[in-house]
Amino acid sequence: MKQMIVHCTQHITRMALLENGRLVEYAAERDQQQGLVGSYYKGRVINVLPGMQAAFVDIGQKKNAFLYVDDVLHPHLDKQPDVKPSIETLLQPGQDIVVQVRKEPSGGKGARVTTHYTLPGRWMVYMPFADYVGVSKKISRDAERSRLKGIGERLRMKEEGLIMRTVSQDEPHEAVEGDLSFLRAQWDNITRRAQTAEAPALLHRDLSIVQRFIRDAFNPQRDQLIIDSPAAVKEATAFLDDMAPDGYKPVSLYNGSESIFTAYGIQEQLHKSFSRKITLEGGATMIWDETEALTVIDVNTAQYIGGASLEETVTNTNMLAAEEIGRLIRLRDTGGIIIVDFIDMEEEIHRKMVTERLEKVICKDRTKTHILGWTRLGLLEMTRKKARHDSASFAPILCQCCGGTGKVGEWME
Repeated sequence: MKQMIVHCTQHITRMALLENGRLVEYAAERDQQQGLVGSYYKGRVINVLPGMQAAFVDIGQKKNAFLYVDDVLHPHLDKQPDVKPSIETLLQPGQDIVVQVRKEPSGGKGARVTTHYTLPGRWMVYMPFADYVGVSKKISRDAERSRLKGIGERLRMKEEGLIMRTVSQDEPHEAVEGDLSFLRAQWDNITRRAQTAEAPALLHRDLSIVQRFIRDAFNPQRDQLIIDSPAAVKEATAFLDDMAPDGYKPVSLYNGSESIFTAYGIQEQLHKSFSRKITLEGGATMIWDETEALTVIDVNTAQYIGGASLEETVTNTNMLAAEEIGRLIRLRDTGGIIIVDFIDMEEEIHRKMVTERLEKVICKDRTKTHILGWTRLGLLEMTRKKARHDSASFAPILCQCCGGTGKVGEWME
């Protein structure tokens, strides 16, 4: 059973997803950050850079947004380098353009935006100009994949594209059609606003953090949603009206005297899961170091001594670490390049076992993750897409003296 625990304060909403009492996802969102990724803006092109094949677009944020040439071309042309034109032939300074945010600003960079528009619904993702029907790879039954693809082909019009989501499996034609009608109405509303709005202007804001998790990860027939704010309970209940069967009320208000995160053991799990040093069952440890684009995870046996031989001890440690790494990558929303320095194993079959254990855990992650394999140095390479920086709000503030290195230099007079 899954439980969604939501803690609301005056300016921030924090959400934790528990599976059988264990924390698997966490996100936080400040009021001013709500709905940036996925939101639509009418922007104005500020400058065009042919050497970078990109443009900067004013969408009303502190930093201008970055628009790459592949995100301007028609979806069927961005993967054909022979026909890719210069960005100068596509965009001019001062031009107004409707863009969608696909990645939040980070560091000194502005948001990444695109004209490959998508609108996610409960059962599908709607793409007004993609001109194809896709089915989630996590739906394995061929008959069901064919059924959903057939429904999509019958429902879509002209250049419309649809991706049938994993949760659409076994859903009736009527439910899918209703979802499409709702998404079409959203797109029509966006295009109407774009005709009259003066750039830069917000045209459509993405859902709040609670609504997104209800849409993407919540099953009203099986899961529980517990919130400590009456206003948020009302909002979530209204959002669930179309999803939950009559008479079923999966949303409850928490009225306990202590913090909801403390009552459900979430605060303690967060401190352990977001630490640099993480202790595994039996005493093995992992050291987790992150930069803006690269995460390095070092696995050590430390106090773990279980196993009849060195190879068995090492393999058991790596198996424990692989399972925990799969959970923590999802929980910490780690993105970019990920390098795991497992303890060296002699047998190829043991490396395969570790990879399979990691893949088994990662398949539960809704974010696209690729395990690339082992390097010649015995390191495991991975990549994971990341668009939001919600979980970063839990991380401690960096020390102004050491900048996060943990070392303070001596000041010389």
